[in-house]
Amino acid sequence: MNTVIQVVQHLRPGGIETLSLDLCSFAQKNEKVLIVSLEGDLESALTQWPRLTQFQDSLIFMNKQSGLTLSLVTKLVRLFKQHSPQAIHTHHIGPLLYAGLAARLAGVKQLIHTEHDAWHLNDQKRCKLQRRAIKFLKPTLVADAQTVAKNMRENLQCNAPITVIRNGIDSEHFIPGNKFTARAEFGLSSDVQIIGCSGRMEEVKGHAVLIKALQSLPVTVHLALAGSGSLEADLRQLAIQLGLYERVHFLGHIDDMPSFYQALDLFCLPSLNEGLPLSPLEAQACNIITLVTDVGGSKETLCPASGKFTPANNYQLMGKTLLKMLCNTCDVKPRAYVQQHGDVRIMAKRYASLRSPLGAQL
Repeated sequence: MNTVIQVVQHLRPGGIETLSLDLCSFAQKNEKVLIVSLEGDLESALTQWPRLTQFQDSLIFMNKQSGLTLSLVTKLVRLFKQHSPQAIHTHHIGPLLYAGLAARLAGVKQLIHTEHDAWHLNDQKRCKLQRRAIKFLKPTLVADAQTVAKNMRENLQCNAPITVIRNGIDSEHFIPGNKFTARAEFGLSSDVQIIGCSGRMEEVKGHAVLIKALQSLPVTVHLALAGSGSLEADLRQLAIQLGLYERVHFLGHIDDMPSFYQALDLFCLPSLNEGLPLSPLEAQACNIITLVTDVGGSKETLCPASGKFTPANNYQLMGKTLLKMLCNTCDVKPRAYVQQHGDVRIMAKRYASLRSPLGAQL
């Protein structure tokens, strides 16, 4: 049995964290996958994200505090020697620096690093640091989208091969369902059109842009928001200021996300920055047409026959595009596209192949 250890910064609800859990769920039969979270502790993580309960035997928390923590490298070296993994798989720059160095010191055969959103490399200091880390640690590099790979080559001046492995979702979990049954679950009206959005309520996710776009849509169009975050109170206030509060439904954290998507007429991801997001794939797997902003690899998630994209931070154009999509019935169902191009099983097999002796040929 080969052991693979994924390393993430934290285990709070989010795209990278969901992806790491999926790689654990869909591991190959000859592999055991563990997940190391640099920050946090098991008890707090389980309280914040109940889904982790089914994975708790595979989770290890290092309880890292804020700031530079050199002793963490020593702890990780001991951990890696204890488990003797075939590969260490890091997600984002913090795990690359700490776990990448520890992997090399522990003599781990393979270090894989996935870059999920290269927009952070616009910070010259961070970019320089990561460039040096890659040159020294020599990880096998993966980007989750063609756009991310392009940004890595440009910003990191990277000559090493970069394999693009798109993020995937479980299309057997995210399935079409009865719209009216789903709406009843969340107390949503059955006689209006509903646009949905899911994600952390932080500035980078662009919720304010979507709420402003709702102004130009008919009163029979409502907005349902799944998730929470530091800007929730501000977004509620914005909806009140714009006279939209009765049309904007704040649903909070939702565990039953398939039902959320099934309740919608259209899904919108209004992000200001992204890597390759999972939520558009989840929505389309439920046969919900989708609009995203043209940031990162977002448009790479779209079914080309039914999906649309607009520039980021342009609520006027977003409103016009949403209205056209709601008014024009699309006979194309995006689920088939996700099954062929965005399923987690495809992603897991590609990562497994990358860890094999022939992986360099991918």
